Amino acid sequence: MRSILIPTDFSDNAMNAVRYALELFKYERYDFYIMHAYEDTIYKETTNLTRENIGKVTKEVADRSAAELDRILKEINTFSPNPRHKYHTISSHNILIDEADKIVDEKNIDLIVMGTRGKSNDRKITFGSQTLQVLKYVQCPVLAIPEKQRYTQPKHILFPTNYLIPYKRRELKLLCDMVAPYRSIIDVVYISKIKKLSLRQEDNQLFMKEALCKNEINFKTIDSKDVVASIEQYVNEHPIDMLVMVNTRESFLESFLYPSRVDQLSLKLNVPFLAMQNIKRDG
Repeated sequence: MRSILIPTDFSDNAMNAVRYALELFKYERYDFYIMHAYEDTIYKETTNLTRENIGKVTKEVADRSAAELDRILKEINTFSPNPRHKYHTISSHNILIDEADKIVDEKNIDLIVMGTRGKSNDRKITFGSQTLQVLKYVQCPVLAIPEKQRYTQPKHILFPTNYLIPYKRRELKLLCDMVAPYRSIIDVVYISKIKKLSLRQEDNQLFMKEALCKNEINFKTIDSKDVVASIEQYVNEHPIDMLVMVNTRESFLESFLYPSRVDQLSLKLNVPFLAMQNIKRDG
């Protein structure tokens, strides 16, 4: 049985991500952990927060968190009474990144599902700061669901790659199992001015083909140097239901000086986005 973590801030977008996940994984057995980390809420709760009343404010926030999670469970059991699914709630006096990292390790989470905007709903930000932080720093694949994204079966998936990264079997298997029930077509697109693959690239391509063997795969090449623009154009010109990319681990300084493609794409995406972390984990 796989395990999925869904952080929530109780916004409509967060609930939309819950609905999307339950529909996407309706055919298989899953443990769903619905989590709310409320430490930041405590300090934003009131401008009159003091040492004397922080205990009272904390309890009030904790009680509301637990009550909202109970409400979500009741709502889930109303619109998705799936006997294959088990639901758990986690209310934590912690910040989102730390709590997500902790749960990923403790529960051996396979995937985190999040909405791309939270309560701030800033129209200039597609992912939202919390989702982007999880994408960057929590060691687990993340499926980001755009605001108001209605569920559609993932029939056609775009998977850009340079074939230089030896993808982890666990993460490719997750993708394979996730979309196999829908007989999805996966377009594995190599974006480069150099068309001939090196031996290393050929080996990685073969590994991808073997790991995704349950699905129909189209290996394509796009003659371009601009990866972000090429991906955006491909999504706009094809009926893509999901974008899959790897989020490589970069040093803090490098990520500070050079914004990643994940950051750049986050400003314009309008399809569900699966970011694999390419990390070594058990299983």
